[in-house]
Amino acid sequence: MAWLRKNLAVDLGTTNVRVFTRTEGVKFQEPSVVALDLYKDSIVAVGEEAKDMLGRTPGNIVARQPLQGGVISNYRATEKMLRVFLQRSMDKSLLHPDVIITVPTLATQVQKRAVVQAASAAGAHQTFLIEAPLAAAMGVGVDIMDPSGTLLVDIGGGATDAALISAGGIVVSEAIPVAGDAMDAAIARFIRDKHHVMIGERTAETVKIRLGSVLDTEVPERVEVKGRNMADGLPARVYLTRDDLAQAIAPVLQKIADTVHRLLAETPPELSADLFDKGIILTGGGSLVRGLGPLIEEENGIRVRYAEQAVSCVVRGAGKALSWIRRFQATDAMLSDTTRQQTMNREILRKR
Repeated sequence: MAWLRKNLAVDLGTTNVRVFTRTEGVKFQEPSVVALDLYKDSIVAVGEEAKDMLGRTPGNIVARQPLQGGVISNYRATEKMLRVFLQRSMDKSLLHPDVIITVPTLATQVQKRAVVQAASAAGAHQTFLIEAPLAAAMGVGVDIMDPSGTLLVDIGGGATDAALISAGGIVVSEAIPVAGDAMDAAIARFIRDKHHVMIGERTAETVKIRLGSVLDTEVPERVEVKGRNMADGLPARVYLTRDDLAQAIAPVLQKIADTVHRLLAETPPELSADLFDKGIILTGGGSLVRGLGPLIEEENGIRVRYAEQAVSCVVRGAGKALSWIRRFQATDAMLSDTTRQQTMNREILRKR
């Protein structure tokens, strides 16, 4: 009966959840937001519908993101959200699916176990984990079994994962809970401090996309931003320029560039030479912000290139891993944990 069981790959992100199936590819993408009725302890909405409720709900309904910094912060809400998404992906299948889920490299064993337990409670038959940078590398088309080094930086909504991949695993990695959401918060803070106008998260995200996307060849000089005046509480509007956006998110971009620099400082000498030829690969929606690539190049002196389909390459890579899902033991971490530890041990011995 195992061959009849449907396999799913899930990119469980702070901002969005993406589901991949072998037959349909990326089946859907939904915001990782859940709206709960506190009185009835029931789900009111999940995904896009719940995101529309952020900041607009009555007291008994709470719309929240159950993941923060790439890891579970609200177990019950995550379980309910996963249950809805798995049911939506299963169509009419009667068998519970085997699921492979991406996790950030900064996730602890306790946090990984929480992901496994939430997926099992949501209806998964077996749950397997893969670290997000490893999945992203596979989604980009990198041969992860190649012994030469590949440096990949995955910038999502809640976390930035920088990882050096070689010989089937992650050799060294650096991760910080700073990414796209931190940029949105920085934009909102900039408008509040400069114009004394408060705006919401969705407005800040819209401003970032309209003024800062590298995919848009016709970026306007400025955009109108509507919010609430902090002085009198009345509706207000201000205008934000591209220079304003660059100034607002500059501290966040610098933190990401510093993370890449720390990773390069930990890279074994044998693999450092490979990076000059291959460069640094940027993936994730947060990587598509203007100014980040040039900043990393300037700080580290290594060429930077953007991945094709940067937003979905993590779930596509996890989808490729479905073909060898049976090789893993359920609930175990991936080979990358072992590979990293072995390489670190060799480096310690070498330095002695």
